[in-house]
Amino acid sequence: MINPNLLSEASIQKLKQDFEKAKPYKHLAIDNFLSDDFAAELYANFPKPSDLTTHYKGLNEFKSEGSSFDKFHPSFRKLKEILNSEEWRKIISTITGIDGLYSVDDSMGSGVHQGVNGSYLDIHIDFNIHVDRNIHRRINLLIFLNKDWKDEYGGHCEMWNKDVSVREQAYLPGYNRCVIFETNEISYHGYGKVTVPEGKTRNSFFCYYYTDLRADAARYHDTVFKARPEEGTIKKIKTNFKETLKNEVKYWAKKVGVKI
Repeated sequence: MINPNLLSEASIQKLKQDFEKAKPYKHLAIDNFLSDDFAAELYANFPKPSDLTTHYKGLNEFKSEGSSFDKFHPSFRKLKEILNSEEWRKIISTITGIDGLYSVDDSMGSGVHQGVNGSYLDIHIDFNIHVDRNIHRRINLLIFLNKDWKDEYGGHCEMWNKDVSVREQAYLPGYNRCVIFETNEISYHGYGKVTVPEGKTRNSFFCYYYTDLRADAARYHDTVFKARPEEGTIKKIKTNFKETLKNEVKYWAKKVGVKI
C-alpha cells in the first residue's frame, strides 16, 4: 500500500540522506507516499467529526482527533497495520538512523487529526515519554489527505528553530503528502489558522514511533506550547504560565504514580 517507488534500496538511502541534512531538525516531506488507490480509499472514507472522540479548543489549540479504529473505515486499520509492520519499522529505522522503532496500540500510537474552519495548533514540542508505558517518543509520521488544498487555506505544517524566533519550513498539507520528523527538545512545530470553505476540513493520519527509554532522555514533560513571535505579550505570558504549571504538575504526578 506504500508507493513501491519509495521502497527500493536506492530510494531508502536517498530518503536517509535527505532526512539527515534537513533543517531546522531532521525531517522529510514525501509526496505520493501511498499507492493511488489506497490514498483515494482513505480520502473518500475519512472519519466524520462525530466519529472523533477528542476535541480541543483553548488558548493554544483548536482541533479534533480520534483513535477509535472500530468506528473508522477498515482502510484506516489497514494503514495502521502497515505502519506498524516489521518491514516498515525496519525501513523507517534505516531512514531515521534510530534503531528499534515501534509504535503502540493506543491513542498515543496512531489515529487521525481533523481541523475545521478556524482550527489551529500553536507551535510546540510533543510529550517526550509515554506516560503509561514509560517509553521514549522519537519519530512522528503524518499523512495528509486534503485534495485541492490551496495556499490561502493556511494550515501549513510549520517547523521552527529552537528558540521559536524563525519559521524555517512550511509544508502545504496536500493530498497524499507524508511528513516524517524527529521529536526532541527542539523540534518545534504546529500549524496556523485554517481558513476553508464550508464543509472542508484539514485531515491527517498520524503514527508515533518510540524506543525503549534512554538513559539520556530529558525528564518527562507533556506537550510544551510556545506563542508565536508576532503574538501579543498577554498571550505569551498566559502560554508560558500555563505550560510551566501544567508540566510541573504532570511531572510530579507521574513521579508519584498518580494519573491525571
